[in-house]
Amino acid sequence: MKKLLIAALLAALAPAAQAQAPVTLKLGTLAPQNSTWHEILRELAARWEQASNGQVKLRVYAGGVQGSEGDMVRKMAVNQLQAAAISNIGIHDILPDPQALSVPMMFGSEAEAECAFQRVRPRLEQALASHGYVVMQWSRIGALYMFCDRAYRTPAEMTKANAKVFAWEGDPKSVEAWRAGGFQPVVLSSTDIVPSLQTGMIDCLTNSPLYVLTARLFEKASNMVDLPWGWLYGATLVRKDAWEKIAPDLRPKLLAIAVELGQKADIDVRRLNTDAVSAMQKQGLKVVPVDPAPWRAAMEKSWPVVRGGVVPAEAFDEVKRARDACRAAGK
Repeated sequence: MKKLLIAALLAALAPAAQAQAPVTLKLGTLAPQNSTWHEILRELAARWEQASNGQVKLRVYAGGVQGSEGDMVRKMAVNQLQAAAISNIGIHDILPDPQALSVPMMFGSEAEAECAFQRVRPRLEQALASHGYVVMQWSRIGALYMFCDRAYRTPAEMTKANAKVFAWEGDPKSVEAWRAGGFQPVVLSSTDIVPSLQTGMIDCLTNSPLYVLTARLFEKASNMVDLPWGWLYGATLVRKDAWEKIAPDLRPKLLAIAVELGQKADIDVRRLNTDAVSAMQKQGLKVVPVDPAPWRAAMEKSWPVVRGGVVPAEAFDEVKRARDACRAAGK
């Protein structure tokens, strides 16, 4: 009888002991080493370890050492990574819907983009959860601008010069959308942008000013078209099964820390994107004023391909409805 009681006691305690077992999460990101994003992730790792009394450790692999965002998603799928801080373009390999937030020329302002995002956010998080991922926090990476090796004032000038634009690998419909807009895309891994600019394989790319400064891409692409192309979002995702290995009482605390640091990063990044343009101008960047009309017209030609091709038609329509509602509300 005594042995049975001990066995029963051990069996009852086993789940609690298992829940308290130390958990190590390996996280990949393209954020350059020592960039603002990388520093935030390092702070997240330190605070998670402190808040959990060492029970949760986050190992951050920055600068693309785990490969492209597509590589990171594939590594998460086989549990080589348990987490990733990636853009909504990278998230496309899990769920294409968030990329609808970055449709070129969809939004007229940052406030409009943010308003629409908040309207669609709950459904996006539910959809990611259904694919086995928990969203720790969303990131506002900022407005995207086109950076080129020469000054182009219209899409027609780019066509005449046979200018080649970087296109993310792994998404053939995005390439088709670029072509529909009249551009010449070249498909590359994001980790190949620098050598491709140096060799002339590509002439232009779209990204946030802070990233372009941090990665020194402006040294070759030294002309910025002065028109927001779209707004780029990102998220820190954790595999649901890995997250659930963490003690249930700890998860809300860790999530709150991630949200807090994500909000801090958004404020910092917004300021730093503005500062980045000034910093690059001091180092030779030329900001090229343009008439927005021909650029918008060109990119709207790509929308029929984007809708139903790059992103599901339902997701495209949902974001567009959210945008229209925000405009009607004066956002």
